[in-house]
Amino acid sequence: MKTFFNLFKSKWVLGAIAVVILGGGYVYLSHRGGSAYQFIAVTQGPIIETVSVTGNTTPMQSVSLGFQNTGTIAQVYYNLGDKVQAGAVIAQLNTASLSALLAQAQATVAAQQATLQGLQAGPQSQNVAASQATLQVAEQNLANLYASIDDQATSAYTSGNDAVRTQINPLFTNAESSQPQLTFSTSNSQAMATAQNLRVSASIELNTWQQELSSISQTPTPAAGSATLTADLAHLAVVQNLLNTVSTALNSSASFSASQLAAYQANVKTALTEVNTAITNLNTLSQNIATQQATVAQAQAQLAVTQAGSTPQAIASQEAQVQEAQAQVASAEANLHNAEIIAPITGTLTQMDAKIGQQANPGTPLVSIIGNGGFEVDAGVSETDIGKLTVGDKATMTLDAFAGQTFQGSVFYVAPAETNTNGVVTYLTKISFDEPNAELKSGLTANVDIQTKQDQNALIVPQYAILQNDQGTYVEVLQNNKVVQVPVTLGIQDENGNVEVLSGVTAGEQVINIGLKTQ
Repeated sequence: MKTFFNLFKSKWVLGAIAVVILGGGYVYLSHRGGSAYQFIAVTQGPIIETVSVTGNTTPMQSVSLGFQNTGTIAQVYYNLGDKVQAGAVIAQLNTASLSALLAQAQATVAAQQATLQGLQAGPQSQNVAASQATLQVAEQNLANLYASIDDQATSAYTSGNDAVRTQINPLFTNAESSQPQLTFSTSNSQAMATAQNLRVSASIELNTWQQELSSISQTPTPAAGSATLTADLAHLAVVQNLLNTVSTALNSSASFSASQLAAYQANVKTALTEVNTAITNLNTLSQNIATQQATVAQAQAQLAVTQAGSTPQAIASQEAQVQEAQAQVASAEANLHNAEIIAPITGTLTQMDAKIGQQANPGTPLVSIIGNGGFEVDAGVSETDIGKLTVGDKATMTLDAFAGQTFQGSVFYVAPAETNTNGVVTYLTKISFDEPNAELKSGLTANVDIQTKQDQNALIVPQYAILQNDQGTYVEVLQNNKVVQVPVTLGIQDENGNVEVLSGVTAGEQVINIGLKTQ
């Protein structure tokens, strides 16, 4: 007995009893027939229901981009990690042929509009003579351009041949064989292998090109002239690729003295200058021909308009021709626009796979951008909890990457359709941060507590004081020393195990604490 009283007087026991009493809902003991009941008081106060989930931070804005046209990438203006502004051109395909098509389409519009205007104005003799003279000059200028194709092609071949078989020839052994070898070692084995393979391709291209030159007509047809220019540019592209690859391999070589390396690098630079100049000249000629073709078409249309009278039917037909030509311009402009990757948002480049000289395929993502609009948390909420959530619910978040910090936010999106992962159904829920934080990154693990419902003046009992049978939920009270079951209607439950009682009990009422009941 003395031991019992000493224990009761200890500070630990007294402290525990004080905590129970001060916490509200204290335990009250009643004895009946040798049995002891523990009671807990019904308290009144605030209760908040929460849904706890785990998710990850994701950028509010992010896009993946690629080219909409097939072509060779000619320019790359940014690197991985660079900041870009909305509207900035990130990369661009070779647009020489597309620009020529646009110029031709625009000229066709001008020609069709001139024809329409002529139909509307009617013929005049002095205008007919002037139109005929204009057409003759335009046709002669076009003929002169076609006649220059032979010289331009020969000059381009000479540049390409000199670049391969003169300027960089000392860098290869067995250069004209099927197995040429670089005369130096390099740490870039990929560039070495590519250079040796391209040297074989360059010989084939040059030999084929030489054969084609022998069959060029002095007065080629438009189709033949266009084909010649296209073929010449393709030959030069192979040579240009070889020179760039050799330059890469040479820059990774330690086989030469500084003076010898500088001499070889000068040879490669000279070769590249020759080839790039030839490419520029051919592109300029191609564009000049397209422009002059449009000029001839416009002159022909103008002459036809001048010579012919106009009828309502003819005018209506010509108006349709103008609209069709304008549609072709819109199509050509769209193709030219699709030859560029343009940033739709301001942000940071997180993927940059576009390389100069690479062949682009339509729709293949090459660039990704994370926007500057901040981050959100994406989490999957179970089907048992999703009915509790509504847009606007407040949330408290902690991030594993920022120990000790708490972030506030709110639910701004709840997916209407489920996500089924290995038979587990969840609903995508997005939570925004109330305050932006520059330290946040994509993919961080976030622990989220979402406040779904709350009552500031609820009747509250612990969950372990609630019982259930076939008739529903109830609590037990002691009336006249007899245990009585009192049906209760329950409301929300908080994360601490407390539950709201909507009916059946009153504040301060003592209910039997089943969770702590002893025999």
